[in-house]
Amino acid sequence: MIDKQWIGYESPPSELNLDRSRLRFFARSIGETSAIYTDVEAARAAGYADLPAPPTFLFAAELDSRASDLLLQTLEIPIAKILHGEQSFCYHGTACAGDSITVRSRVDDIYDKKNGTLEFVVKTSRATNQNNDLVAEMRSVIVVRN
Repeated sequence: MIDKQWIGYESPPSELNLDRSRLRFFARSIGETSAIYTDVEAARAAGYADLPAPPTFLFAAELDSRASDLLLQTLEIPIAKILHGEQSFCYHGTACAGDSITVRSRVDDIYDKKNGTLEFVVKTSRATNQNNDLVAEMRSVIVVRN
């Protein structure tokens, strides 16, 4: 069982530098066809400072940063036993190419179902830019199969 003492735990921040090639690659990978995600001039014409990050990019970038792996290690959760249970986003701004995004995560809750057969870790991550402006809040639920 995951120790509930971890409720309230805040993981070390991870920093993500957004570059155009990475944003273009992600947009193409998810089948995004809007030119604002691949063409700088189209993005600027639409009012963005540069290529905007597609809506789910910050979650993928957080995974790439290995911050989620570190959290699982800290909570002693084997990666082979996890399922991605839920994900939601609340956007407060736009992350664009050239931005430096810092993600800080907090464990909000830990609970179980089916007499501990399934455990759930509720995590909220806050993404801020280089000006310390809140860009997004991401809530996820990690399911652990015992």
